[in-house]
Amino acid sequence: MKHTLAVLVENRPGVLTRVAGLFARRGYNIESLAVGPTENPSISRMTIVVEGDERTIEQVCKQLNKLIDVIKVSDITEDPHVGRELVLIKVNAEPQVRGEIMQIVEIFRARIVDVSRDTLIIEATGDEDKINAIESALRPFGIREMARTGKIALVRGARGKVLEAGLNSQETATQTG
Repeated sequence: MKHTLAVLVENRPGVLTRVAGLFARRGYNIESLAVGPTENPSISRMTIVVEGDERTIEQVCKQLNKLIDVIKVSDITEDPHVGRELVLIKVNAEPQVRGEIMQIVEIFRARIVDVSRDTLIIEATGDEDKINAIESALRPFGIREMARTGKIALVRGARGKVLEAGLNSQETATQTG
């Protein structure tokens, strides 16, 4: 089963390498990984999708918590959350098929972000199933290039505030200690 882990880390050089190294040393494959700063510039959020059973994921979380730059690890797989991916797809688009491609783009609520003589670049966001579906719909036209992000996710509702409250108390402890 795929699990989505939300990991808050200190925004420092080498943190991503240490986290990825932990997975590699234990032979776990990362399905997707997205990293970016949070509302606090000294903290980054990693959203990691990894496949494994409950026991394996529990071990991964324990090992992540041992890393010095890791602030908090949460398996949000079962929590209500909003998750999204982004894809850019450059597709062959001869004039006679552009109308058909534009209909597909509209159906998926995607958008065309670049037009050239014989290609279009399409941007789409959504859950994994939507991204897979638009990719499949465009494949018959000939995909020249594709760039796809990993999943990013936030827990719905008040739980996010609990994370924030825990973070603020840690910041206070760090600043006073």
